[in-house]
Amino acid sequence: MASGNQGKQAEIAALCAPMGIEVVTAAELGFTEEVPETGESFEDNARLKAVAVSQALGRPALADDSGLVVEALDGAPGVHSARYAGPGADDAANNAKLLAALEGVPPERRGAAFVCVMLCRRPYGAELIASGRLEGRIAIEPAGEAGFGYDPVFELPERGLTVAQLEPGAKNAISHRGQALRELAAGIKEFLQGGSFRV
Repeated sequence: MASGNQGKQAEIAALCAPMGIEVVTAAELGFTEEVPETGESFEDNARLKAVAVSQALGRPALADDSGLVVEALDGAPGVHSARYAGPGADDAANNAKLLAALEGVPPERRGAAFVCVMLCRRPYGAELIASGRLEGRIAIEPAGEAGFGYDPVFELPERGLTVAQLEPGAKNAISHRGQALRELAAGIKEFLQGGSFRV
């Protein structure tokens, strides 16, 4: 897996386990470089990470790029979600900046979506791509202790809860990342067995 995000690693490992697929991080195999996310779309960034890791390790690499798109902010923070409050910003800083940007915006105009593009790439270039989207809105204030990222401020109106108030299994069942991985799962075993690679 071409990601150093522990929250993503845990979610993807949990989603892959029932398929009999073991998730090993690039760092565990010796790849510790930070791949610059300079793409203009989630797919661009997922591809940048997957290409770098698959070529460096000679193995299939799974990367995802995901983020939050907010209607009232013209799609921001988008591909800049992880660095919304600046380089090195933590989740709390990103959430605080988002809530400040939406101060005074009524609930009906706080629509948002979590978007994920997941891309598995073999070293010689073949790709398998999937995507997922979870619709909701930005809460007035954070709530919940579970999850990571924008989960405490992403509200699911039909449930009256934020994503951070869901149990991990309930989150994985509906999340943008879960949707993308389930779509990917339809062809991933065949894809991974579709060619030789260095071990």
